[in-house]
Amino acid sequence: MDSERKILVTGSNGQLGSELRRLLGDRAVYVDRSDLDLTDRDAVEAFMRSADFAYVVNCAAYTAVDRAEEEKLACAQANIDIVENLARLADELDYRIVHISTDYVFDGHAYVPYSESAKPEPMSVYGTTKRKGETALLGLAPGSMIIRTGWLYSSFGHNFVKTILDKGRQGARLRVVADQIGTPTYATDLAGFIVDHALSGHWTGGIFHFSDEGVASWYDFAVAILEEAGLPADVIPIATSDYPTAATRPQFSVLDKSKVKAVFSITIPHWRSSLRRCMQQIVSSNG
Repeated sequence: MDSERKILVTGSNGQLGSELRRLLGDRAVYVDRSDLDLTDRDAVEAFMRSADFAYVVNCAAYTAVDRAEEEKLACAQANIDIVENLARLADELDYRIVHISTDYVFDGHAYVPYSESAKPEPMSVYGTTKRKGETALLGLAPGSMIIRTGWLYSSFGHNFVKTILDKGRQGARLRVVADQIGTPTYATDLAGFIVDHALSGHWTGGIFHFSDEGVASWYDFAVAILEEAGLPADVIPIATSDYPTAATRPQFSVLDKSKVKAVFSITIPHWRSSLRRCMQQIVSSNG
């Protein structure tokens, strides 16, 4: 990593941005929507020209999947316009972009893990805008790195793990979808990969898939969370059709990580062991 030039982390108050802040400390500059309107092309240009960044890690995104079906413009501004604003100056100002994308670019009709070469077929406004963001980035700054991930959680922010924990502590009986399959991904693992490999100084662009190892349904994930917390696992499996949502979600969105493991010579932990580490962090943070 270039020790003289800074790293910019956008969306820095989110789960992944918070994990990157913890790992990078004062080696990076952090911006969120309250600091800089990344959808404002002129504001972004002025900001980028005012500093000397070696890398931009773009974690900024509109991720309210169901609300996006109504708030199409806001979703497009965050997931497409921000990417374009950051990408169009990348070559001129000589910075590299790491952009976080999603498993929702796929339709979920597969029965084997999706490789980077699989054809994107998004089924929602969110997935469609994320795919358009990828396309825009590769068009404007083709040397960039895109990391697709999914089912992200951490000890920071609001996420599935914390929701299940809260309901479990209240003694609630939970009804959780059991026919959507993916891989829970601890944001600490993804942040560690970005810092240790993507920003290591040995740049490798292109699309990469990164999630933790293994597979699970949301039902499996919920049961595991309660088991790790030592709470009664009073969870009823239900079908997607029993829990209708505004946005269509992939039924199967497991990502093939062969490429990232081969290119960067890494091993990735199983989601269950990562969940255990996250639960320990949550307990520690709560005292």
